[in-house]
Amino acid sequence: MIDLKRFEISGIAAGGDGVGRSDGLVVFTPRTAVGDIVDVMVTTQRRFARGIVRDIERPSPDRIEPACAHYTVDNCGGCQLQHMSYDAQLRAKGSIIADSLRRIGRRELDVPVVQPSDAQWRYRRKLTLHLRRVGSGWIAGLHPYDNPVAVFDLTDCPITEQRVLDVWRAMRGVFELLPSEPALRVAVRLLPAGAAVVVQGGSSWPDYKRFFAGVADITELWWKPEQGRTRLLSSRSGGSESGASFVQVNERVADALREFVLERVRTFSPAHVIDAYAGSGDTAIPLAREGSVTAIELDADAVAQFGPRMRAPSKAIAGRVEDHIERSLPADVVILNPPRTGVDERVARALQGASPRPRGIIYVSCDPGTLARDLARMPAYRLASVRAYDMFPQTAHVETVCELVPEAA
Repeated sequence: MIDLKRFEISGIAAGGDGVGRSDGLVVFTPRTAVGDIVDVMVTTQRRFARGIVRDIERPSPDRIEPACAHYTVDNCGGCQLQHMSYDAQLRAKGSIIADSLRRIGRRELDVPVVQPSDAQWRYRRKLTLHLRRVGSGWIAGLHPYDNPVAVFDLTDCPITEQRVLDVWRAMRGVFELLPSEPALRVAVRLLPAGAAVVVQGGSSWPDYKRFFAGVADITELWWKPEQGRTRLLSSRSGGSESGASFVQVNERVADALREFVLERVRTFSPAHVIDAYAGSGDTAIPLAREGSVTAIELDADAVAQFGPRMRAPSKAIAGRVEDHIERSLPADVVILNPPRTGVDERVARALQGASPRPRGIIYVSCDPGTLARDLARMPAYRLASVRAYDMFPQTAHVETVCELVPEAA
């Protein structure tokens, strides 16, 4: 049933939707700010409802004009909070973390202060777009937030570094040399010199050499076909800088977060550290100079890059954390930095049942919901501290660092 309702937005939910109440029912409404009084078309579901703004009766003091035309004209789903002032964005993210940890994680805490990004725009060093073939040409863009199947053609992305967009614009001239498929997914990531491009999709790519030659700023070209693993096709540097591996898109905030993690780990004066989901080894390598580190990372290419830089007895393991965590224990400190899906239940179970338990767990999360779920699985540890970082201004995403220590016996 769809009804027109008027109510005030009282909070911001994980994902960025505004939260209000109508007839006792929670209504999630995109593109709203705390303090908005809005007329909303409400679609009722079982225990909650979803809303579409029809009119803003009274705008919130937090509301501003979005800087990106795609945000309003195309309902771009890449950002969720451009209509809110930056201070309001930070407050909202702190509240999202606290609400998740209280409600799901069953941990009591004050609303954390979110450390701001020094760049609110042009900070992204990586941009992944969806490509769709239209007639004899292509469009390359993002999904509208209210239509996850559609793709609009992107002309600019103000949160992305200009150098990334320059590579995208150069690639448009050679789109006809991509794999002959109706849809592809393509990522551009900045490297110390040039950029890496990862193309996902297709079963055959006969023209990849011409594509690579056609864009001078591409340093590495990677391809992940429909069936098979990601592989390096061409490189101007003669090797690989792991351009297909995960990387933090906001380099300056990522550096500050990593330094904080290292600081917290060192307070325990650990003899042995497990760095789970070790990524490119940026945390494991400095810790390996000070003691023994077991770094576990699924990306075998990344492990091949950073593993040789770790001094014995430290070691790097290519594999799933849940397959190696138990045999890697005991450890004085365990660093968890999983993808958005959080840790596998077997990881939480191994840490919950460890004997002796780690003296500290440093959990770095990009999703408050899965973070809270994982903390609820480890009641043997109490929350010693929480710090948050705004890695992704204009979006609802936030990085959280939780320090856990064993509950007193």
